[in-house]
Amino acid sequence: MTDLTFAFTEAERLPAADRDAILENPGFGDHFTDHMVSITWTKDAGWHDARVMPYGPIAMDPASSVLHYGQEIFEGLKAYRRADGSIVTFRPEENARRLNESATRLALPQIPVELFVEATKQLVAVDAEWVPSGADQSLYIRPFMIADESFLGVRAAQRARFMVIASPAGPYFSGGVKPVSIWLSQDFARAGHGGTGAAKCGGNYAASLLPQNVAAENGCQQVLFTDADNPDVIDELGGMNLFLVRGDSTLVTPALNGNILPGITRKSLIQLAQDRGYAVEERAVTVTEWREGVADGSIVEAFACGTAAVITPIGQLKSPDFTIDFGDRAPGEFTLSLREELTGIQYGSREDRHGWLEEITALGAAV
Repeated sequence: MTDLTFAFTEAERLPAADRDAILENPGFGDHFTDHMVSITWTKDAGWHDARVMPYGPIAMDPASSVLHYGQEIFEGLKAYRRADGSIVTFRPEENARRLNESATRLALPQIPVELFVEATKQLVAVDAEWVPSGADQSLYIRPFMIADESFLGVRAAQRARFMVIASPAGPYFSGGVKPVSIWLSQDFARAGHGGTGAAKCGGNYAASLLPQNVAAENGCQQVLFTDADNPDVIDELGGMNLFLVRGDSTLVTPALNGNILPGITRKSLIQLAQDRGYAVEERAVTVTEWREGVADGSIVEAFACGTAAVITPIGQLKSPDFTIDFGDRAPGEFTLSLREELTGIQYGSREDRHGWLEEITALGAAV
């Protein structure tokens, strides 16, 4: 365990009536809790100065490395309020490990897994009243790390800051789970071999925004990226991993080849599918395979997955030259049942057989 003690500064909390009004319809990423966490790292002192403090702007020197060379990584996880009022997070250790993998690629310091988890627990505990209780609602937690050394030389920064903020989140699908259409990106690649595709860093998401705009112009809600060297080989969506479901109880997903973010929802769904007796193939997957499989009936469903939506059913894959359309078969039965199982574990209506949940004791204002 980390031996860091978190200093606490109480925030001026939003009045309960105003907070409750926000939680009625929180949206996603529009509102933030009363506090945030900050921990400093320097090359000489390591991790120190751990603080739970009022949420607000952070002072930053204009020469901070993150502003010039993009040394920045982040994570996303959720806290859930169960029917008995208790609060849990889902596999936070996995987020910590993935953050450290991203840190290695971006030449940032690794943070001890225990310190990462404790930081998220501290924030959720003190702002527990912000964890909503409505259907499919949650508290989205955003840990991130930036290089904030004031230095313009091109080298790895010798000072960094790890922070955690949180935002109440409403249901991703209002009015029920609906299939989406996705656009096959042909002019833009998400990542190249040896690049940062497997890291959760801001630059990857910035690079996906223009292709996402192109998708929207073609009536699609998401964009699908393929390999920079082989445009038939599928990587992932702009912010989600992809699965194809075969009629022979086989689940197919692109292998983690260095271009693809190792999703924690992806990993969890693979385990749940295997628990059901499904064969899971992690390998190269092509657009041609998808197209031909739907045509001959061997591929019966497709879905994307990630923390925000859990599972997003895919109804169509569109390109300028063709459309793959599941029609009224989407969303598929397996897709919906797998989503129900995972969310059931998170919200407490299903057994947590794999020990994925970590309970958090609410502290409220009494710290």
